[in-house]
Amino acid sequence: MIKIYHNNRCRKSREGLQIVQESGIDFEIVDYISNPLTATELKEVIAILNIAPIDLIRKNEAVWKSDYKNKALSDQDLIAAMAAHPKLIERPIIIHKNKGVIGRPKERILEVL
Repeated sequence: MIKIYHNNRCRKSREGLQIVQESGIDFEIVDYISNPLTATELKEVIAILNIAPIDLIRKNEAVWKSDYKNKALSDQDLIAAMAAHPKLIERPIIIHKNKGVIGRPKERILEVL
């Protein structure tokens, strides 16, 4: 089953969801804005994506610019920031069979389907 970490207010995330829907594979939507991920869940996602925590951060978000930008932050600090402020998490994230991608550009989603 595919898991898509989705923010319905985001056009790119909605486009990613459409690709997942069109795949015909069963999927689960994780609305991580309404139900924020824990630090443990974020670590699991980051491990599957095989990226550094900083690579999952949306650096144009106001909260990033006001509270975190230009500070020396550990991976743990970055994960805590994403857990506290889910809007900081890049989207959409698609995970299928222990492989995952950030769906930007949206064509990357095809790599895990």
